[in-house]
Amino acid sequence: MSVAAKYRLASLYVGDLHADVTEDLLFHKFSAAGPVLSIRVCRDLATGRSLGYAYVNFLQLADAQKALDTMNFDEIKGKPIRLMWSQRDAYLRNSGIGNVFIKNLHRSVDDKTLYEHFSGFGRILSSKVMSDDQGSKGYAFVHFQNQSAADWAIQEMNGKVIKDRQVFVAPFKSRQDREAELRTKASEFTNVYIKNFGDDMDDERLKGVFSKYGKTLSVKVMTDSSGKSKGFGFVSFDSHEAAKKAVEEMNGKDINGQLVFVGRAQKKEERQAELKQMFEQLKKERIRRCQGVKLYIKNLDDTINDEQLRKEFSSFGSISRVKVMEEEGQSKGFGLVCFSSPEEAAKAMTEMNGRVLGSKPLNIALAKRQ
Repeated sequence: MSVAAKYRLASLYVGDLHADVTEDLLFHKFSAAGPVLSIRVCRDLATGRSLGYAYVNFLQLADAQKALDTMNFDEIKGKPIRLMWSQRDAYLRNSGIGNVFIKNLHRSVDDKTLYEHFSGFGRILSSKVMSDDQGSKGYAFVHFQNQSAADWAIQEMNGKVIKDRQVFVAPFKSRQDREAELRTKASEFTNVYIKNFGDDMDDERLKGVFSKYGKTLSVKVMTDSSGKSKGFGFVSFDSHEAAKKAVEEMNGKDINGQLVFVGRAQKKEERQAELKQMFEQLKKERIRRCQGVKLYIKNLDDTINDEQLRKEFSSFGSISRVKVMEEEGQSKGFGLVCFSSPEEAAKAMTEMNGRVLGSKPLNIALAKRQ
């Protein structure tokens, strides 16, 4: 084994760092475990602010193991740190091998509690309870070194109770795999959602409307606390063909003087996934339209806003987007203009570069293709 490879094996990732933690502070902390070769707190290239994680490289593998065993979840500047082996192998990180997904966690379950419940099944490469500003999101990931440990954890922990909550534990699935499952469900649905039929509807009447399309397993009109219809409900058929026919023939039809919507019933996560996919597609389309036709406008006068910038550039062609970058309502002195064609953008740059707008000469550059 090369010297470089040896030192890589003795490297730890240190996560969840307080923004004020420095290399000196970490060196003082981890030197107690053994000789430290180097420490790097990862920082934003533009601002120099800590990104909340660091790498600690030990001289000896045993010292790195000692630090992992004795210092994981210790507090530095009031925040518990999260230690794991530095994983340089991108394939292992992204393959899903040994990766476990846990959901329905109690909000009080933190990284330490998660680690304590799962570390007995094998060596953990990483573990993390997902959270935001409000705290835990109720789900987590644990990545084991090998698949057998992950399988054991799933077998033993799925359905177990942690802090009064029965947790769901299963193999991790990539976003691509989850989206593929949703597409499969969409093509084989049997549950139908109906809305906008008003408050003069009950289960029996709704069943009478839809039973002609096939055998129904269940029919439910959603009601409020007084038993009054909320104007929507669900019908579950015993076959996809019956559900599909009901959607095709009833969507947009008149029931009790109301045009109803009839479509495939979706779970919340399915709707969110579809919306996310749609927004990502729109974002890609916007980026595609701006490729080669986006101008960066620098050295803007503080008085110039979006409307004024559009007015100055509109004579050169069709503009799809204009934005003066701001911070706390004040111009940051630069912006962008997107044209509908590269020719229009080139003409605008030729004519406007160096022209005084307000009190400053403009500095214009064509955005490079990614």
